[in-house]
Order: sequence, then C-alpha cells, then structure tokens
Amino acid sequence: MIKTLSLLVVLLPLLGSLIAGLWGKRIGVRGSQAITIALMCGSLFCSVLIFNTVVFGGNTFNGPIYTWAESGSFHFDVGFLIDRLTAIMLVVVTFVATIVHIYSIGYMKGDSGTQRFFSYMSGFTFAMLMLVTANNFMQLFFGWEGVGLVSYLLIGFWFDKESAAQGSLKAFIVNRVGDFGFLLGLAAILDYCDSLNYATVFANAVTLTQTTITIFPHHPWSIITVICILLFVGAMGKSAQIPLHVWLPESMEGPTPISALIHAATMVTAGVFMVARMSPLFELSPVSLSVVMIIGATGALLLGLLAFVEFDIKRVIAYSTMSQLGYMMAANGASAFNAGIFHLMTHACFKALLFLAAGSVIIAMHHEQDLRKMGNLKKYLPVTYITFLIGALALAAIPPTAGFFSKDAIIDAVHHSTIFGSEYCYVVLLIGAFVTAYYIFRAFFMAFHTKERMDDHTRKHLKEHWVMLFPLILLAIPSLLLGIFAVKPMLYDSPGLMGGSVTVLPQYNVLAQMGAEFSGVWHTVTESVFTLPFWFSISGIFCAFFMVILVPQCQTFFAKRFSWIHRIFIAQYGFDLFNNWFFVRGGRKMSEFFFQTGDLKILDAGMVDGSGRGVSRISSLLRKLQSGYLYHYVFVMIVGLLGFLIWLVY
Repeated sequence: MIKTLSLLVVLLPLLGSLIAGLWGKRIGVRGSQAITIALMCGSLFCSVLIFNTVVFGGNTFNGPIYTWAESGSFHFDVGFLIDRLTAIMLVVVTFVATIVHIYSIGYMKGDSGTQRFFSYMSGFTFAMLMLVTANNFMQLFFGWEGVGLVSYLLIGFWFDKESAAQGSLKAFIVNRVGDFGFLLGLAAILDYCDSLNYATVFANAVTLTQTTITIFPHHPWSIITVICILLFVGAMGKSAQIPLHVWLPESMEGPTPISALIHAATMVTAGVFMVARMSPLFELSPVSLSVVMIIGATGALLLGLLAFVEFDIKRVIAYSTMSQLGYMMAANGASAFNAGIFHLMTHACFKALLFLAAGSVIIAMHHEQDLRKMGNLKKYLPVTYITFLIGALALAAIPPTAGFFSKDAIIDAVHHSTIFGSEYCYVVLLIGAFVTAYYIFRAFFMAFHTKERMDDHTRKHLKEHWVMLFPLILLAIPSLLLGIFAVKPMLYDSPGLMGGSVTVLPQYNVLAQMGAEFSGVWHTVTESVFTLPFWFSISGIFCAFFMVILVPQCQTFFAKRFSWIHRIFIAQYGFDLFNNWFFVRGGRKMSEFFFQTGDLKILDAGMVDGSGRGVSRISSLLRKLQSGYLYHYVFVMIVGLLGFLIWLVY
C-alpha cells in the first residue's frame, strides 16, 4: 500500500505538469488551474495517508521501483525510502505546494503564461518529491538537479524582464558551483562503497572512518570527512549558505508564489533535508559537524543583517529565509537533526505565509514592492495585516507561535553542544534572534503602520482578493498552533515523530539532555520570559518600533553616522563585487586571452592559415627542383651519391 501511495504522491504532480504544459492551450487557463490543483490535492491526500501509515501504523518501505541502468556490477535503481522523515517532508512539501497553487489563481490572474506557470509549479513539486523519497544517491541527484532546473524556469518566468532573466541565470550558475562539490561527493561514495544505495553506504560508514585519502602532500584526510564536506558544499548552494547565498535575493524577480514555493518548504530546504538524511555519515565526522554548524550560524547572523538596509518587501523576507536556513544548518551541526527538521516544518508555514501576505500587498499596490511607498495598509488590507503579523511573530520566535518552539530549541541545542565552535555559534544565534525580530517588524511597521506614502490612484484601488486570502488563513493556523502540538513528539518523545529515521551518537545527543529538562508546553511558554532568546527578540521588536514609529529619523541618522557599515550592507559584504571582479571579469579576460591567442593566433593563424602557407612555401621550393635541365638532375645525383659514400665511410 505504501508503495502505491508513494507512486501516486510523486506522479500526480508530474501528470498535472504534463497536462498543463502540453495541452494547456486546449484546456485553457481554468482547465490548467483546475487539473493541477486537483492533482496536487490528491498528492496531499496520499501524503497524509502515508504519514498516518508510517507514523501511527509503524509501517515503512525501502526498496527499488525499477532498475534504470546497469553497468557491470553496478545497479542504478529508482527506489523509495518511506520512513518518518520522508513522511513528514511529503506532508510539508505537498501542503505548501497545494496552498501556493490555489493562491496563484488570484496572483497570476490575467497573465498570458498562466498555463505554463502552473505546469512549472507542478513539475517543480514532482522534482522535490523525487528528492525526498529517494533511497539512493542517483535518485537524490535527479531530484536535486530537477528542482535546480525548474527553479531556473520559474525565477525567469517573466523572461522579457531583464532582471528576472539575470536572476534565473545567476541562481542556475551558483547552484551548479555547489553541485560540482555534490557530484564529487557522490563519485567518492561510489568509488569507496561500490554502491549508491543509502542502506549499503550507511552500512559501510564505520569502515569509511578508517580509510584516509591524501589531498595535499603529507596531510591525510578521513574519507568520510571528505565525503561529508563535499556533500555539504552541494547543500550550501541549494540552501543558500554563505558564501553560495548570492543567488537567493536575485530570485525575488520571479512571481511571488514562486518565492513562497522555493524559499519556504521546497528547494532551499533540500540541503537541510539532505544533511539530516545523511546523519549516519555526518555523525562519524566531528569536523564536518563543526563546519556545518559554524557556516550555518555565521550565515544566520550575517545574512540577516543585510535586511537592515533593504526596502524591497520581498527581499527582506528573502534575507530572513537565508538567515533561518542558517539556524536549521546549525541545528544539524549540533546533531539536533530533529530540531532542524522541526524548524523546517514551522518555517515552511510561516515563511510561506509571509511571502503570500507580501504578495497580497504587492498586488494591492499594483506590483509596488518598495516599503518607502507604502504605509497604513492595515486600514485597507485587514486580513493581510493580521496574517502578516502572525507570520512576523512566528519568525521572531514570540511564544506561543510555532517559530518560538522550533527556533528556541535550536539555540538551546547549540548551547548544550560540545562540538568545536558551539560557544561561538550560541552567541551568534542569540544575536541573530534580535536581528530577525528587528528586520521583520521594521518591514511590518513600514508597510502597515506609519503615514500613507502611496499615490492617490493606488490608494483608491487598494483591496484584498478573496482567492488570495483563503491560503493566508490556512497558513496562519499552523504558524500559530503547530509548535504547541508538535514540539513534544517531534523533539522529546521516544521514538517520537522522527523515530529512527536519523542517527545521533550518544555523545552528541543534546536533545536527550534538553528532554530531561522539558516540563510541558505551557511551562516552556511561561518560562520563556526568563530566557535570553525571548528578550533578544523582544528587544528587536522594540527597536524596530522605536526607529520606524517613534523616531523615524533614527534610520537616516544611523545610515549617515555609520555610513561605512551601511555601505558594507548595501554591497552585501562585497560577495557580488568579488564574484563580478574575479569570476565574471576574470572569466571574460581569460576567454579573451584564449580567443586572441589560442583561437586567432595559434589555431587560425598558426594551424589553419599557417598550414596552408607552409604547404605553399614548401611546394614553391619543391617546384624549383623540377627545372627540366639535365645538368641540375645530374648535380643532385652526384651530391646524393657523395652523401651516401660519406655515410658508409663514417
């Protein structure tokens, strides 16, 4: 039964994508919307059945569906691993994807490419589902590349818009950089384990710890550490970890529903899911755990700070996505994989809510995204105002919202961790709690409070669209309540919602220590007022209120007083400047050198034209030997004979 349901979960979105893509013109916009949404609802229903069967029924499935290719002794299978981790991811992905499909009816109304848009969205969901259901690295890589490809199409959906075309290309190229490391990791796994099946690789994990490889002379590395770091490089690209984060702000040029789909529960969380799935490998490599935790925590702070100077409402939320992904990765690095996946679940709800609420604002404002041209929108968009507030509270981890339980659990887990770098990461994540609360409420106050800054025409046409409000309300409910019901079974119960789907060694089991101190949901809520993360978050909200509502001149004052910091934030720490100078300009210079020297001079002038000139010169010399005079030929014969006699003598 699980096998059949899993096939339906994966193939129904693919079927919807093919129908909307190939026959979209025949069935029309309404037909494409109806079919893709109906099939997504079917996929969601099957996901819920799988969740019930796996979590409450105790049934799992791990086996091949069919053999895709054979090469010698290697078998490359398409297979499913349906355990508790997969069941949770299936529900999260299909729920958010279904909501986004419904929301897109209103957002994409009147767009000429609506059928294509719905086809891309369903195709994207199919690729993500293939990724999370995989029981082998080949299928994982297929889904990994699939979401990368379709995200390129979705971000550049409005391809006649220059910024969208550049954003999609940038996302595609940066992800290929990360995927290069990921591919090297898969090659190492195949070389040392002779298999790409998860079960076989995990069974050989202990053996890999005893094997070394010399990358630099006289410096042997454990092969399992090399494999884990290479896999994490792929996760850095997909999950926008510093320094491979530069593509994500540019992806905001796509339609807002895509921002919610890509940046909430699907593509950007693929790296977090992959690291959790590979926990049997990462747990045996303390170096890799430290790398994951330090990079994740650093990104959580530094990338959140960039939102301080951003005025595009979608980009503010995009920076928050990068910051929250850093929290999830830090949890994985602290071996609190359950906490990382728990935050992935809650983040999927409140981040999709924030993006879709921002989309409601953008549509009402006639596609205006600048916070400086908004103000007092609570008067005109009351439902959007309330739902955005719920999402902001959840993002800022204010109790008892869902984000409070998952985000505070991550900070506490890092605090309990003994892995190298945990002290630094704890301090950074604490500061990140202040940063997160500040930038999201800065955007909230600028958009929904303060004086009205839009023009009269926009003000007269401000209204909410009912088809876009229904998804907002659906997402607001789990953003408020999910943490209350899920925190105990997700983090502290045994076996809990995650069961044995992740591996944690006893010396790294920080959640077990936290579970001993857990006294119930409401006790956690009431005790939160005595914790540092709570007061850091409250301080962030107060600072945002002070600088936006009470003394708005403060923002201008700080921008001038600390102009060098402001310039650093505007330049996004110079990552784009370095990439443009080193990679783009350097690549162009190198290409120009190879073109001028290699192509024009060596190939064209030297080999192509040169060979012709050489043949012409040689033929002109040989032509002179054919003079037609007998004494010339006799002379050559005598010279040849003398040469032959000299050779014989000596």
